[in-house]
Amino acid sequence: MPHGKRIAELLTDIGAVALSLDPPFTWTSGMKSPIYCDNRMIYSHPEARNFVVDALVSRVKALQVEPDVIAGTATAAIGWAALVAQKMNLPLVYVRSKAKEHGQKKRIEGDLQKGKDVVLIEDLLSTGGSAISSVEALREEGGATVTDVVAIFTYEMLSSVEKAQQASVKLHPLSGLTTLLEVAVEQGRLTQEEAALVGEFTEDPQNWHARLSAS
Repeated sequence: MPHGKRIAELLTDIGAVALSLDPPFTWTSGMKSPIYCDNRMIYSHPEARNFVVDALVSRVKALQVEPDVIAGTATAAIGWAALVAQKMNLPLVYVRSKAKEHGQKKRIEGDLQKGKDVVLIEDLLSTGGSAISSVEALREEGGATVTDVVAIFTYEMLSSVEKAQQASVKLHPLSGLTTLLEVAVEQGRLTQEEAALVGEFTEDPQNWHARLSAS
């Protein structure tokens, strides 16, 4: 991840990432986490935005497969996918989290012809469920070939890697939790001990908070 450290620095500098052991954050799923990442914040900071877009484009260009189409997951990654597609002069589609309840009841929005090579852009990888669901929709509904997902950041959960392997797709995050924790310690935002406790989250995210509370 050649751009990993700089992206981690940008995320912390603009407040897109927050770290807290006590109290932890509660995700939509109900899971307790020591980290919350909101990559939508980057849109509002042109310097950071431009750096991330250039890094995404560079990563897409380095893939073994040259894409015919760029896809984004709705809603968080639509903007990133659009910026990448614009920079690369490629068609854009995006994938809904679920099919529309009216009209043609599609998950894929845009003009996706069958048999195209598609690279999916994701803003954040946690469990990997959203990305892999989008990959499956592109393959099944769109008739596309999808082998790669390029993302801005990953929480480095084992489940995302396992789901990607099961779906025969490779994940290419620009930055991740390990790099972020190194930056947080360097900047004095966390102690080494606190960083180690946050790092344990990825090993067993479901039970992390209960173990922390019991210790």
